[in-house]
Amino acid sequence: MTTPTAPHVPETRSAFRDPAFLRLWAGTTASGLATWALPFVLGLAVLDRSLTPVALGLLLAARTAGFLTAVPISGVVADRCSRRTVVLWSGLAAALALPVIALGLGWSVPVTAAAAAVAGAGQGACRPAFQALTAEVVAEGHRQQANAAMTVAVRVSTLVAPGATALLAVLVDVPVLLLGIGGLWLVAALLPPAGTATAPEAGPRTSFTADFVNGLREARRHPWFLAGLGALTAVIATGYSATGVLLPVISRDRYGGEAVLAAATTAYIVGALLGAVVVARWRPRARGWAALAGLGCYAFAPLSLLVPVHPAVVVGAYVVAGLGIELFNVPWFTAIQREVEPGTLARVSALDFLFSYGLAPLGLALVAPAAELVGAPAVLLTCTLVCALAPAIAALAPTSRTFSRSGVKPAAG
Repeated sequence: MTTPTAPHVPETRSAFRDPAFLRLWAGTTASGLATWALPFVLGLAVLDRSLTPVALGLLLAARTAGFLTAVPISGVVADRCSRRTVVLWSGLAAALALPVIALGLGWSVPVTAAAAAVAGAGQGACRPAFQALTAEVVAEGHRQQANAAMTVAVRVSTLVAPGATALLAVLVDVPVLLLGIGGLWLVAALLPPAGTATAPEAGPRTSFTADFVNGLREARRHPWFLAGLGALTAVIATGYSATGVLLPVISRDRYGGEAVLAAATTAYIVGALLGAVVVARWRPRARGWAALAGLGCYAFAPLSLLVPVHPAVVVGAYVVAGLGIELFNVPWFTAIQREVEPGTLARVSALDFLFSYGLAPLGLALVAPAAELVGAPAVLLTCTLVCALAPAIAALAPTSRTFSRSGVKPAAG
Protein backbone atom coordinates (compact mmCIF):
# COMPACT_ATOMS: atom_id res chain seq x y z
CA MET A 1 0.00 0.00 0.00
CA THR A 2 1.09 3.58 -0.44
CA THR A 3 2.74 4.95 2.67
CA PRO A 4 2.89 8.70 3.32
CA THR A 5 6.09 10.36 4.31
CA ALA A 6 6.30 13.76 5.98
CA PRO A 7 3.48 16.12 4.97
CA HIS A 8 4.33 18.61 2.27
CA VAL A 9 3.20 21.71 4.19
CA PRO A 10 5.04 22.63 7.42
CA GLU A 11 2.77 22.93 10.44
CA THR A 12 3.74 26.56 11.02
CA ARG A 13 2.99 27.65 7.49
CA SER A 14 -0.42 28.50 6.07
CA ALA A 15 -1.65 26.16 3.35
CA PHE A 16 -2.39 29.19 1.18
CA ARG A 17 1.30 30.06 1.05
CA ASP A 18 2.31 26.68 -0.29
CA PRO A 19 2.54 26.38 -4.12
CA ALA A 20 1.75 22.66 -3.99
CA PHE A 21 -1.53 23.27 -2.19
CA LEU A 22 -2.45 26.10 -4.56
CA ARG A 23 -1.92 23.76 -7.51
CA LEU A 24 -4.03 21.10 -5.83
CA TRP A 25 -6.70 23.69 -5.00
CA ALA A 26 -6.82 24.91 -8.61
CA GLY A 27 -7.00 21.38 -10.00
CA THR A 28 -9.75 20.35 -7.60
CA THR A 29 -11.69 23.52 -8.41
CA ALA A 30 -11.39 22.87 -12.13
CA SER A 31 -12.71 19.33 -11.71
CA GLY A 32 -15.62 20.56 -9.59
CA LEU A 33 -16.53 23.25 -12.11
CA ALA A 34 -16.31 20.76 -15.00
CA THR A 35 -18.50 18.31 -13.09
CA TRP A 36 -21.16 20.97 -12.56
CA ALA A 37 -20.96 22.42 -16.07
CA LEU A 38 -21.62 19.29 -18.15
CA PRO A 39 -25.31 18.74 -17.29
CA PHE A 40 -25.92 22.51 -17.50
CA VAL A 41 -24.42 22.75 -20.99
CA LEU A 42 -26.24 19.62 -22.12
CA GLY A 43 -29.43 21.33 -20.96
CA LEU A 44 -28.54 24.25 -23.25
CA ALA A 45 -28.21 21.71 -26.07
CA VAL A 46 -31.84 20.78 -25.51
CA LEU A 47 -32.82 24.43 -25.82
CA ASP A 48 -31.08 24.79 -29.19
CA ARG A 49 -32.59 21.45 -30.30
CA SER A 50 -29.27 19.70 -30.90
CA LEU A 51 -30.32 17.23 -28.19
CA THR A 52 -33.76 15.85 -27.35
CA PRO A 53 -35.03 15.63 -23.75
CA VAL A 54 -35.00 11.83 -24.01
CA ALA A 55 -31.40 11.84 -25.22
CA LEU A 56 -30.48 14.24 -22.39
CA GLY A 57 -31.87 11.79 -19.85
CA LEU A 58 -29.91 8.96 -21.46
CA LEU A 59 -26.66 10.95 -21.41
CA LEU A 60 -27.08 11.93 -17.76
CA ALA A 61 -27.90 8.32 -16.84
CA ALA A 62 -24.79 7.11 -18.69
CA ARG A 63 -22.69 9.72 -16.90
CA THR A 64 -24.04 8.58 -13.52
CA ALA A 65 -23.41 4.93 -14.39
CA GLY A 66 -19.81 5.74 -15.32
CA PHE A 67 -19.34 7.62 -12.06
CA LEU A 68 -20.70 4.81 -9.89
CA THR A 69 -18.65 2.18 -11.71
CA ALA A 70 -15.39 4.09 -11.47
CA VAL A 71 -15.55 5.19 -7.82
CA PRO A 72 -14.86 1.80 -6.15
CA ILE A 73 -12.30 0.83 -8.81
CA SER A 74 -10.49 4.13 -8.38
CA GLY A 75 -10.43 3.71 -4.62
CA VAL A 76 -8.52 0.46 -4.92
CA VAL A 77 -6.20 1.67 -7.69
CA ALA A 78 -5.36 4.91 -5.87
CA ASP A 79 -4.31 2.90 -2.80
CA ARG A 80 -2.25 0.51 -4.92
CA CYS A 81 -0.29 3.16 -6.79
CA SER A 82 0.27 6.91 -6.98
CA ARG A 83 -2.81 9.04 -6.22
CA ARG A 84 -1.34 11.68 -8.55
CA THR A 85 -1.29 9.15 -11.39
CA VAL A 86 -4.95 8.31 -10.85
CA VAL A 87 -5.85 12.02 -10.92
CA LEU A 88 -3.87 12.41 -14.16
CA TRP A 89 -5.46 9.55 -16.07
CA SER A 90 -8.98 10.13 -14.81
CA GLY A 91 -8.77 13.81 -15.78
CA LEU A 92 -7.35 12.95 -19.20
CA ALA A 93 -10.12 10.40 -19.80
CA ALA A 94 -12.79 12.99 -19.01
CA ALA A 95 -11.01 15.62 -21.12
CA LEU A 96 -10.87 13.32 -24.15
CA ALA A 97 -14.53 12.37 -23.76
CA LEU A 98 -15.79 15.94 -24.11
CA PRO A 99 -14.78 16.45 -27.79
CA VAL A 100 -16.50 13.16 -28.59
CA ILE A 101 -19.68 14.41 -26.91
CA ALA A 102 -19.39 17.65 -28.90
CA LEU A 103 -19.02 15.74 -32.17
CA GLY A 104 -21.79 13.29 -31.34
CA LEU A 105 -24.50 15.87 -30.64
CA GLY A 106 -27.21 15.53 -33.28
CA TRP A 107 -25.34 12.68 -34.94
CA SER A 108 -25.19 9.55 -32.76
CA VAL A 109 -26.84 9.16 -29.39
CA PRO A 110 -25.03 5.85 -28.60
CA VAL A 111 -21.62 7.42 -29.27
CA THR A 112 -22.49 10.48 -27.20
CA ALA A 113 -23.83 8.32 -24.36
CA ALA A 114 -20.66 6.21 -24.36
CA ALA A 115 -18.55 9.37 -24.17
CA ALA A 116 -20.74 10.68 -21.34
CA ALA A 117 -20.12 7.43 -19.47
CA VAL A 118 -16.36 7.92 -19.89
CA ALA A 119 -16.66 11.50 -18.64
CA GLY A 120 -18.61 10.27 -15.62
CA ALA A 121 -15.99 7.60 -15.00
CA GLY A 122 -13.26 10.24 -15.03
CA GLN A 123 -15.25 12.32 -12.58
CA GLY A 124 -15.81 9.35 -10.28
CA ALA A 125 -12.23 8.13 -10.47
CA CYS A 126 -10.71 11.46 -9.47
CA ARG A 127 -12.84 12.02 -6.36
CA PRO A 128 -11.28 9.49 -3.93
CA ALA A 129 -7.84 10.13 -5.45
CA PHE A 130 -8.15 13.88 -4.79
CA GLN A 131 -9.21 13.16 -1.21
CA ALA A 132 -6.20 10.96 -0.58
CA LEU A 133 -3.85 13.36 -2.40
CA THR A 134 -5.00 16.21 -0.14
CA ALA A 135 -3.87 14.20 2.88
CA GLU A 136 -0.43 13.82 1.27
CA VAL A 137 0.01 17.44 0.19
CA VAL A 138 -1.45 19.29 3.20
CA ALA A 139 -0.24 18.94 6.78
CA GLU A 140 -2.81 17.65 9.27
CA GLY A 141 -3.12 20.96 11.12
CA HIS A 142 -4.08 22.77 7.92
CA ARG A 143 -6.43 20.26 6.30
CA GLN A 144 -9.64 21.75 7.66
CA GLN A 145 -8.60 25.14 6.27
CA ALA A 146 -7.64 23.49 2.97
CA ASN A 147 -10.92 21.58 2.66
CA ALA A 148 -12.84 24.76 3.42
CA ALA A 149 -10.89 26.62 0.73
CA MET A 150 -11.76 23.97 -1.83
CA THR A 151 -15.41 24.17 -0.83
CA VAL A 152 -15.43 27.96 -1.16
CA ALA A 153 -13.94 27.72 -4.65
CA VAL A 154 -16.54 25.21 -5.82
CA ARG A 155 -19.44 27.16 -4.27
CA VAL A 156 -18.31 30.44 -5.81
CA SER A 157 -17.99 28.69 -9.15
CA THR A 158 -21.51 27.31 -9.00
CA LEU A 159 -22.81 30.71 -7.94
CA VAL A 160 -21.17 32.63 -10.78
CA ALA A 161 -20.94 29.97 -13.48
CA PRO A 162 -24.63 29.72 -14.57
CA GLY A 163 -24.77 33.37 -15.56
CA ALA A 164 -21.32 33.26 -17.14
CA THR A 165 -22.15 30.10 -19.09
CA ALA A 166 -25.47 31.51 -20.29
CA LEU A 167 -23.63 34.64 -21.48
CA LEU A 168 -21.03 32.53 -23.29
CA ALA A 169 -23.83 30.54 -24.92
CA VAL A 170 -24.93 33.75 -26.63
CA LEU A 171 -21.45 34.16 -28.13
CA VAL A 172 -20.46 30.55 -28.91
CA ASP A 173 -22.35 27.36 -29.61
CA VAL A 174 -22.74 24.33 -27.37
CA PRO A 175 -19.89 22.24 -28.89
CA VAL A 176 -17.43 25.04 -28.08
CA LEU A 177 -18.70 25.12 -24.48
CA LEU A 178 -18.18 21.35 -24.29
CA LEU A 179 -14.60 21.79 -25.49
CA GLY A 180 -14.17 24.36 -22.73
CA ILE A 181 -15.27 21.76 -20.18
CA GLY A 182 -12.67 19.44 -21.65
CA GLY A 183 -10.11 22.17 -21.05
CA LEU A 184 -11.13 22.31 -17.40
CA TRP A 185 -10.53 18.57 -17.13
CA LEU A 186 -7.06 19.05 -18.65
CA VAL A 187 -6.30 21.56 -15.91
CA ALA A 188 -7.58 19.09 -13.29
CA ALA A 189 -5.38 16.36 -14.78
CA LEU A 190 -2.14 18.25 -15.30
CA LEU A 191 -1.95 20.93 -12.59
CA PRO A 192 -2.06 19.07 -9.20
CA PRO A 193 1.33 18.32 -7.62
CA ALA A 194 2.84 14.96 -6.83
CA GLY A 195 2.03 13.56 -3.41
CA THR A 196 4.44 12.36 -0.75
CA ALA A 197 3.44 8.68 -0.66
CA THR A 198 6.15 6.12 -1.30
CA ALA A 199 5.76 3.24 -3.68
CA PRO A 200 4.01 0.12 -2.36
CA GLU A 201 6.25 -2.41 -0.71
CA ALA A 202 7.07 -5.48 -2.77
CA GLY A 203 4.93 -8.46 -1.93
CA PRO A 204 2.22 -10.74 -3.26
CA ARG A 205 -0.45 -8.86 -5.18
CA THR A 206 -3.89 -9.33 -3.71
CA SER A 207 -7.04 -9.39 -5.79
CA PHE A 208 -9.21 -6.36 -6.43
CA THR A 209 -11.97 -7.91 -4.32
CA ALA A 210 -9.61 -8.54 -1.42
CA ASP A 211 -8.34 -4.95 -1.55
CA PHE A 212 -11.88 -3.60 -1.64
CA VAL A 213 -12.84 -5.79 1.33
CA ASN A 214 -9.83 -4.43 3.21
CA GLY A 215 -11.22 -0.96 2.61
CA LEU A 216 -14.55 -2.09 4.06
CA ARG A 217 -12.73 -3.55 7.04
CA GLU A 218 -10.94 -0.26 7.65
CA ALA A 219 -14.25 1.62 7.44
CA ARG A 220 -15.76 -0.71 10.03
CA ARG A 221 -13.00 0.22 12.48
CA HIS A 222 -14.49 3.72 12.69
CA PRO A 223 -18.02 3.69 14.13
CA TRP A 224 -18.29 7.46 13.62
CA PHE A 225 -17.68 6.96 9.90
CA LEU A 226 -20.34 4.29 9.45
CA ALA A 227 -22.87 6.31 11.45
CA GLY A 228 -22.07 9.58 9.70
CA LEU A 229 -22.15 7.95 6.27
CA GLY A 230 -25.56 6.48 7.03
CA ALA A 231 -26.87 9.88 8.09
CA LEU A 232 -25.38 11.63 5.07
CA THR A 233 -26.81 9.02 2.70
CA ALA A 234 -30.26 9.39 4.28
CA VAL A 235 -30.19 13.18 4.00
CA ILE A 236 -29.06 13.19 0.37
CA ALA A 237 -31.45 10.42 -0.72
CA THR A 238 -34.45 12.12 0.90
CA GLY A 239 -33.91 15.82 1.60
CA TYR A 240 -31.80 16.65 -1.46
CA SER A 241 -34.06 14.62 -3.71
CA ALA A 242 -37.33 16.00 -2.35
CA THR A 243 -36.29 19.64 -2.58
CA GLY A 244 -34.63 19.10 -5.96
CA VAL A 245 -37.81 17.65 -7.46
CA LEU A 246 -40.53 19.50 -5.53
CA LEU A 247 -39.02 22.98 -5.12
CA PRO A 248 -39.49 23.88 -8.83
CA VAL A 249 -43.10 22.67 -8.73
CA ILE A 250 -43.89 24.53 -5.50
CA SER A 251 -42.20 27.69 -6.77
CA ARG A 252 -44.37 27.59 -9.88
CA ASP A 253 -47.69 26.54 -8.37
CA ARG A 254 -47.58 28.22 -4.95
CA TYR A 255 -45.54 31.35 -5.65
CA GLY A 256 -46.47 31.91 -9.29
CA GLY A 257 -43.13 31.66 -11.04
CA GLU A 258 -39.45 30.82 -10.87
CA ALA A 259 -38.40 33.59 -8.50
CA VAL A 260 -38.53 31.48 -5.33
CA LEU A 261 -36.69 28.63 -7.06
CA ALA A 262 -33.88 30.95 -8.15
CA ALA A 263 -33.75 32.73 -4.77
CA ALA A 264 -33.70 29.51 -2.74
CA THR A 265 -31.02 27.93 -4.91
CA THR A 266 -28.84 31.02 -4.62
CA ALA A 267 -29.51 31.24 -0.87
CA TYR A 268 -28.31 27.65 -0.42
CA ILE A 269 -24.99 28.44 -2.12
CA VAL A 270 -24.58 31.65 -0.11
CA GLY A 271 -25.26 29.72 3.09
CA ALA A 272 -22.70 27.11 2.09
CA LEU A 273 -20.13 29.84 1.48
CA LEU A 274 -20.80 31.26 4.94
CA GLY A 275 -20.50 27.80 6.45
CA ALA A 276 -17.16 27.16 4.75
CA VAL A 277 -15.78 30.49 5.97
CA VAL A 278 -16.91 29.76 9.53
CA VAL A 279 -15.64 26.19 9.65
CA ALA A 280 -12.23 27.09 8.19
CA ARG A 281 -11.17 28.24 11.68
CA TRP A 282 -13.86 26.91 14.02
CA ARG A 283 -12.63 24.00 16.15
CA PRO A 284 -15.40 22.90 18.55
CA ARG A 285 -14.50 20.33 21.18
CA ALA A 286 -17.31 18.02 20.11
CA ARG A 287 -16.51 18.45 16.42
CA GLY A 288 -18.43 15.35 15.37
CA TRP A 289 -21.62 16.37 17.13
CA ALA A 290 -21.29 19.91 15.75
CA ALA A 291 -20.90 18.51 12.24
CA LEU A 292 -23.90 16.21 12.60
CA ALA A 293 -25.97 19.12 13.94
CA GLY A 294 -25.01 21.03 10.82
CA LEU A 295 -26.12 18.10 8.65
CA GLY A 296 -29.45 18.05 10.48
CA CYS A 297 -30.01 21.69 9.51
CA TYR A 298 -30.91 20.47 6.04
CA ALA A 299 -34.29 19.54 7.54
CA PHE A 300 -35.21 23.24 7.34
CA ALA A 301 -35.28 23.04 3.53
CA PRO A 302 -38.13 20.52 3.10
CA LEU A 303 -39.82 21.93 6.22
CA SER A 304 -40.04 25.39 4.62
CA LEU A 305 -41.91 23.88 1.67
CA LEU A 306 -44.39 21.93 3.75
CA VAL A 307 -47.00 24.69 4.10
CA PRO A 308 -47.49 28.10 2.42
CA VAL A 309 -45.16 30.63 4.03
CA HIS A 310 -43.68 33.94 2.99
CA PRO A 311 -40.95 33.48 0.33
CA ALA A 312 -38.43 35.03 2.72
CA VAL A 313 -38.92 32.07 5.06
CA VAL A 314 -38.04 29.64 2.27
CA VAL A 315 -34.96 31.65 1.35
CA GLY A 316 -33.87 31.83 5.00
CA ALA A 317 -34.35 28.09 5.40
CA TYR A 318 -32.11 27.41 2.43
CA VAL A 319 -29.42 29.71 3.81
CA VAL A 320 -29.46 27.68 7.04
CA ALA A 321 -29.43 24.39 5.11
CA GLY A 322 -26.43 25.49 3.03
CA LEU A 323 -24.56 26.76 6.07
CA GLY A 324 -25.22 23.52 7.92
CA ILE A 325 -24.12 21.25 5.11
CA GLU A 326 -20.67 22.84 5.03
CA LEU A 327 -20.42 22.72 8.81
CA PHE A 328 -20.69 18.97 8.21
CA ASN A 329 -18.76 18.49 4.96
CA VAL A 330 -15.48 20.16 5.89
CA PRO A 331 -14.98 18.42 9.30
CA TRP A 332 -16.19 15.17 7.71
CA PHE A 333 -13.58 15.18 4.96
CA THR A 334 -10.91 16.35 7.40
CA ALA A 335 -11.74 13.55 9.85
CA ILE A 336 -11.52 10.91 7.11
CA GLN A 337 -8.10 12.23 6.06
CA ARG A 338 -6.94 12.30 9.70
CA GLU A 339 -8.36 9.07 11.11
CA VAL A 340 -8.31 6.54 8.28
CA GLU A 341 -5.16 4.46 7.83
CA PRO A 342 -3.26 6.15 4.93
CA GLY A 343 -2.93 2.99 2.85
CA THR A 344 -6.71 2.59 2.66
CA LEU A 345 -7.72 6.26 2.54
CA ALA A 346 -8.76 6.27 -1.12
CA ARG A 347 -10.90 3.16 -0.65
CA VAL A 348 -12.72 4.58 2.36
CA SER A 349 -13.24 7.87 0.51
CA ALA A 350 -14.64 5.86 -2.39
CA LEU A 351 -17.16 4.24 -0.05
CA ASP A 352 -18.15 7.72 1.11
CA PHE A 353 -18.89 8.94 -2.42
CA LEU A 354 -20.39 5.64 -3.55
CA PHE A 355 -23.03 5.45 -0.84
CA SER A 356 -23.77 9.11 -0.18
CA TYR A 357 -24.08 10.19 -3.80
CA GLY A 358 -24.71 6.78 -5.36
CA LEU A 359 -28.20 6.52 -3.87
CA ALA A 360 -29.17 10.07 -4.84
CA PRO A 361 -30.50 9.06 -8.30
CA LEU A 362 -32.74 6.48 -6.64
CA GLY A 363 -34.19 9.16 -4.37
CA LEU A 364 -34.73 11.50 -7.32
CA ALA A 365 -36.53 8.76 -9.22
CA LEU A 366 -38.86 7.90 -6.32
CA VAL A 367 -39.83 11.37 -5.08
CA ALA A 368 -42.19 12.31 -7.92
CA PRO A 369 -44.15 9.01 -7.89
CA ALA A 370 -44.34 9.15 -4.08
CA ALA A 371 -45.68 12.71 -4.22
CA GLU A 372 -48.36 11.63 -6.69
CA LEU A 373 -49.28 8.64 -4.55
CA VAL A 374 -49.46 10.19 -1.06
CA GLY A 375 -49.14 13.90 -1.80
CA ALA A 376 -46.25 16.34 -1.64
CA PRO A 377 -46.89 17.36 2.00
CA ALA A 378 -46.52 13.76 3.22
CA VAL A 379 -43.27 13.35 1.25
CA LEU A 380 -41.87 16.64 2.55
CA LEU A 381 -42.82 15.80 6.15
CA THR A 382 -41.14 12.40 5.86
CA CYS A 383 -38.01 13.95 4.42
CA THR A 384 -37.95 16.59 7.16
CA LEU A 385 -38.11 13.91 9.84
CA VAL A 386 -35.41 11.80 8.16
CA CYS A 387 -33.08 14.80 7.76
CA ALA A 388 -33.52 15.73 11.43
CA LEU A 389 -33.47 12.26 12.99
CA ALA A 390 -30.73 10.53 10.95
CA PRO A 391 -27.90 12.81 12.20
CA ALA A 392 -29.32 12.66 15.74
CA ILE A 393 -29.23 8.87 15.66
CA ALA A 394 -25.70 8.94 14.19
CA ALA A 395 -24.60 11.11 17.13
CA LEU A 396 -25.37 8.18 19.45
CA ALA A 397 -22.73 5.99 17.82
CA PRO A 398 -19.44 5.43 19.69
CA THR A 399 -16.70 7.93 18.74
CA SER A 400 -19.17 10.17 16.87
CA ARG A 401 -18.70 13.00 19.38
CA THR A 402 -15.25 13.87 18.01
CA PHE A 403 -15.13 11.89 14.73
CA SER A 404 -12.06 10.18 16.18
CA ARG A 405 -10.82 6.92 17.64
CA SER A 406 -8.05 8.58 19.67
CA GLY A 407 -5.78 6.16 21.40
CA VAL A 408 -6.63 3.25 19.10
CA LYS A 409 -3.67 2.07 17.05
CA PRO A 410 -4.40 2.06 13.28
CA ALA A 411 -4.48 -1.29 11.55
CA ALA A 412 -1.66 -2.18 9.21
CA GLY A 413 -2.19 -1.20 5.58
